[in-house]
Amino acid sequence: MAGHARIRNGLPTVGAWLAPSAPNGPDWLPYMRDICDRFWPPPAVVTLEAGRPYSPRTARDRGLEEPGTRKFFLVSGLGRPPLLTPATPRTAAIAVDHYSGQRSPAARRATKVLSFWLARGLGGPALRGRVQVSAPSGADTIEAYLRDVIAQEIRLSMYLGPARANRKPVLQLLSTTGESIAFVKIGVNPLTSELVRAEHESLTRLSQADLTDIVIPRVLHSDRWRGLDILVLSALPVWLRHHPLRSSQLVGAMSQVAGAYGLRREALQGSAYLRRLRERLVGADESAERHALLRALDELGARAGSTVLDYGAWHGDWAPWNMANTSHGLLVWDWERFTCGVPLGFDALHHWLHTEVEARRREPLAAASDCLDRAPDLVAPFGISGRQARVTATLYLADLATRYLADRQAKAGAQRGAPGAWLIPAIAGEVAGLPAGPER
Repeated sequence: MAGHARIRNGLPTVGAWLAPSAPNGPDWLPYMRDICDRFWPPPAVVTLEAGRPYSPRTARDRGLEEPGTRKFFLVSGLGRPPLLTPATPRTAAIAVDHYSGQRSPAARRATKVLSFWLARGLGGPALRGRVQVSAPSGADTIEAYLRDVIAQEIRLSMYLGPARANRKPVLQLLSTTGESIAFVKIGVNPLTSELVRAEHESLTRLSQADLTDIVIPRVLHSDRWRGLDILVLSALPVWLRHHPLRSSQLVGAMSQVAGAYGLRREALQGSAYLRRLRERLVGADESAERHALLRALDELGARAGSTVLDYGAWHGDWAPWNMANTSHGLLVWDWERFTCGVPLGFDALHHWLHTEVEARRREPLAAASDCLDRAPDLVAPFGISGRQARVTATLYLADLATRYLADRQAKAGAQRGAPGAWLIPAIAGEVAGLPAGPER
C-alpha cells in the first residue's frame, strides 16, 4: 500500500480455497486491496477479510451499520472474481441478479439461483469474505462523490473482472430500497482511462444516431475524481426476462450500427483502414508476434490488395454477454471499443468467435481457423461473399491480434492474451493460401 497499512487481511490462513500459486491470497485480492485503497482513501479505513466461506448469523454480520461505516459481502459463485455487494441479504441479492456479465445461459441460471438464496439470508457458502469501510463525516470517498453526482443516498456493488490489461472496476449504484440507478466505469490506469473516455465519446455520439433496433445506455455524468476517469451510465434493465434472439434480429441490429454514419467502398490496398491497422501494430512492443503479424499484413496486401470492401462502424466487442434481448428491446452495452471505418461484418465474426471460445469452450486456434472457413456464411447476410468474406475474416483476426498486442494483454495475464498462440497462426495460414490478384 502507499505508505500506510490501511487494509488488513483479517484471515491470516485462508485454507484450501486459495490457489497454491497465490500465497498472498487469490489472484484478485491484491487488485481488490489496491482499488479499495483508492476508492476509500485516508482518513477512511478499510478492513478486508477474504477466504473461507462463512454464514452471516448475527445482526452485525447481516450488515446493520454503525454511523460512518459501510459493510460489504464478497460474493463468489460466478466463476470469476467475486462481486462486492452491500452486506444486506436483499440488496446483495439484487446486486447479483442485476449483474450483466454472465457468459452463458447456464451462468445466468446459476446467478438467479444464487440471488434467490441470498435474498433469504441463505447464501453463506457463496460468501467468500467481507469488507468494512469506516469513514468520518465529510471524507472524500467514491461513495460520497457518487452520492453528490446522483443527488440521492446510494449503496454500491463492485465488479473487478478477470486479470487483463483493460481490467477496471465497474460499480452498480443502488437506491437504499434496492433499485438499480446507474452503472459506473472507472479508469484506473492509462489504458482503462482511455477506454472510459472512448466510451463516453461513443455513447454521446451514438445517442444522436437513429438506432431503432437496439437500446444503449445514456451518459449521466463524466468527470475526473482523484485522478480517476469516471463515467456514469443509465442502468439498462438486464434483469428483465431474456427472450430468444432471432439471427435476423441480430443481423439487423449489427447492420444498423455498421451504417450509423454511412458506408464507403474502397480497395484494401491503400485503404485508410489498413493504414490505421498497421500504425496501431507498429506502436505495439517489439516482439516476434508483432513481426509475424506485420509480415502477414504485407502479404495480405500484396495478394488481396485489389479486393474491394465496404467499410462502416462496429461495436468492437459484440458478444452474447454484452447484450440481452428483453421486453424492453435488444439491450447492448460496453461500447468502449466502438470504431468507425472498419470492414463490414466484423461484429458478426466477433460474436461467433467469442461464442465458440468463451461460451462453448472451443480450442482457440481451431475456432480461429474455423472462423475463416465459416466466414462466407457468417457475413453473407451483410452482402459479402466469396473472397471478400475470407479477406474480411482475416482482417478481423488481425485487428483482434493487434488489439491484444497493443494493449499488452499477455503481460497483464489475460487468458488467450498471446495472439501468437492462436490468432496469428490462423492468419498466416490463410494468407499463405490466398491466390494473388483480383477475386475470381
